[in-house]
Amino acid sequence: MPAKQAHFDKELFFQALGDLTRLRLLNLMGDEELCVCTLVEILAQPQPKISRHLAYLRRASIVEGRREGKWMHYRIAPPADPGAAKLLRKTLKWIAEDRLMQSDRARLAKTACPPESLVTLEAAPARKVR
Repeated sequence: MPAKQAHFDKELFFQALGDLTRLRLLNLMGDEELCVCTLVEILAQPQPKISRHLAYLRRASIVEGRREGKWMHYRIAPPADPGAAKLLRKTLKWIAEDRLMQSDRARLAKTACPPESLVTLEAAPARKVR
């Protein structure tokens, strides 16, 4: 008898993709693992708001978090559900064409990795690319 597949919450998945801030976060992560501090800096939004959105994406099985000291790092973790993973890839490709998303990526590209470059958060860790 085959192993029972874990239930994938489709409603939560689509709700997670139905918010502009969460789409912007996903767009910024792309193939990188980013610290919350970097996301706060690029989106110019309060850390608690960014953290709430990241928690929502984590509950929807779209991102994974990793702690490094006092800093949390997030990266896209495609859902185990093949259909959801395909939709996520297509969504990321589609939103990459949006002007706001391109502007966010440009700001990220200009953000130097050393911690001293992040004005609002001291001792922030460097970005890591997968």
